[in-house]
Amino acid sequence: MKIAIGSDHAGYELKESVKEYLKSKGIEIVDVGTYSEERVDYPDYAKKVCDEVRSGANLGILICGTGLGMSIAANKCRGIRAALCLYPDMARLAREHNNANVLVMAGRLMGKELANWTVDAFLSAEFQGGRHERRVKKLEEME
Repeated sequence: MKIAIGSDHAGYELKESVKEYLKSKGIEIVDVGTYSEERVDYPDYAKKVCDEVRSGANLGILICGTGLGMSIAANKCRGIRAALCLYPDMARLAREHNNANVLVMAGRLMGKELANWTVDAFLSAEFQGGRHERRVKKLEEME
């Protein structure tokens, strides 16, 4: 599995923690930045992760202070269904019901352990299809 991960300055610390957690599980990581806590613009990193997902990464993870900016930016990209998830159940349902391909988390609102649980839920869930397929197709038609 290959995961693209990115953050802005407010999500940098949590991104580094999640990145190490994923590596410890043997998951290949594409880290698109940022690489410090120096102020940057979150849309730049949202686009980089989305580009990676659209060109071959299995899934993406984005982290900013609240997760809101990254969610908005990522969902502007065709083919991306980014879900802001603050808890594992949200992440599981985002994959099962919405076929989310980018997990967005909040660096200022989540601790490392909660983030790891949320990542695990996102990565272990699969799209259920069925009645949800029709709804996801409607989302795609809106792009």
